[in-house]
Amino acid sequence: MRGLCYFFLSILTQVSSSTLKVIGLFGHNVTLPCRYDTRIHGVLSFCWGRGMVPRSKCSSPILSSEDGAVIFRESPSYQLLGRVTDGDVSLTILNAQWSDAGVYGCRIEIPGWFNDEKVNTHLVIEEAPTEQPVTEEWKLTTDERQDILTESAAKDVEVGGQTLGIVGIATTKEKFKDFLEVGNICRMAAIFFLSIIIILVFVFWRRFLPKRTLENLNALTAENIYEEL
Repeated sequence: MRGLCYFFLSILTQVSSSTLKVIGLFGHNVTLPCRYDTRIHGVLSFCWGRGMVPRSKCSSPILSSEDGAVIFRESPSYQLLGRVTDGDVSLTILNAQWSDAGVYGCRIEIPGWFNDEKVNTHLVIEEAPTEQPVTEEWKLTTDERQDILTESAAKDVEVGGQTLGIVGIATTKEKFKDFLEVGNICRMAAIFFLSIIIILVFVFWRRFLPKRTLENLNALTAENIYEEL
């Protein structure tokens, strides 16, 4: 008779329990699900423990609640982030570590005989994938490679003992083009011819001035001699 009772008890226990597997990432938050219907039962007491849910209560309890209020919490890393009043009593482990891996049991205490709802969860912690930078692949065409080589060869050009870059060479060319404009050529030609005229006037003035001065002196001397006579 006792064996028959244990048989029916084991059947009821297996019917009201379930087993889940959850994979969490190291250093990230991970949530272990556990829910019940508050519209049928109202707000119930529940508990979380490390290990399979036993026949009563929770083994190695880490969190427990009565009538919607938490009365025990082993560590601040164990949080209830769902709406407990709506039946969401899922356990969230903050900043999961390797030691958090293992089996967790959730028991919801439903009134009546053998009515408790049990959820066993096997938590596996894995290494978080490293984020690889996304780079766009591109290839150079033959013309593009040639342009790059040409620009590299022209980057350092030595002129008069000074190194000029591409920008310096382009600026020098532009200045030379501006200098060769028609207006500048006309001005330079006018200055040149004016300089030639000034030089010629100065040469002729130096050449003829002494001769005319001598003639004036001779005339003045002759007049003086005539007056004395």
